[in-house]
Amino acid sequence: MEHTQYTKEEPDSGDVTNGHFDGMVKRPGGGRAAQAPGAESGAQRAQSSVMENWRGERTRSVEDNEMSLPSLAAAYTTILRGLGEDPQRQGLLKTPWRAATAMQFFTKGYQEKIIDVLNDAIFDEDHDEMVIVKDIDMFSMCEHHLVPIFGKVHIGYLPNKRVLGLSKLARIVEIYSRRLQVQERLTKQIAVAITEALQPTGVGVVIEATHMCMVMRGVQKMNSKTITSTMLGVFREDPKTRDEFLTLIRS
Repeated sequence: MEHTQYTKEEPDSGDVTNGHFDGMVKRPGGGRAAQAPGAESGAQRAQSSVMENWRGERTRSVEDNEMSLPSLAAAYTTILRGLGEDPQRQGLLKTPWRAATAMQFFTKGYQEKIIDVLNDAIFDEDHDEMVIVKDIDMFSMCEHHLVPIFGKVHIGYLPNKRVLGLSKLARIVEIYSRRLQVQERLTKQIAVAITEALQPTGVGVVIEATHMCMVMRGVQKMNSKTITSTMLGVFREDPKTRDEFLTLIRS
């Protein structure tokens, strides 16, 4: 039986046309909602954090990897000893270095910026019908237990005179998933990045994933899945558009 969890996107405190971002979120009819100083909601703070993350610089370089590899390997040696193993036995001699290199690869999203991926991949196109890429493979790492999360990502958007090269949608998923993550944040980051890049009429992102922290430990429910969604613009406001998207990704 699937474990289903849905997350909803909350608008930011700025200005909104059709519920999508134009630098800041606009509210229907224009104008900003009155808000007391310091009264920013938790949802608004979360949205602001995601927006800043999209614009942020990469936090790790190839040079950083090379410099940190010895200390990472040493940390894995300590872990092996703490588990009661002998890091000097034949089968484990190179394990700390292998594990450190693998962890750097699993989190290589910290070495990339979305803006680098999108350069030369946004095209002016008079197309206003739904664009969907579904079943994008996703591999990530749970930031609570440092064990894998894996599953499928489904993305849909309604263009507003601009489209994105289809392979770039998968690249956006790759960059954000190859970081320490929680699924709810990953879903939102993908949707916000597409919105910021294209200013479409709407965006929908659905992720179906298995969490090894739930399958291998804790409740140990082998067939459980977590499903999260973020709907922006008309995908959030218009039930027919949302239903069309959900129907197509399930077909």
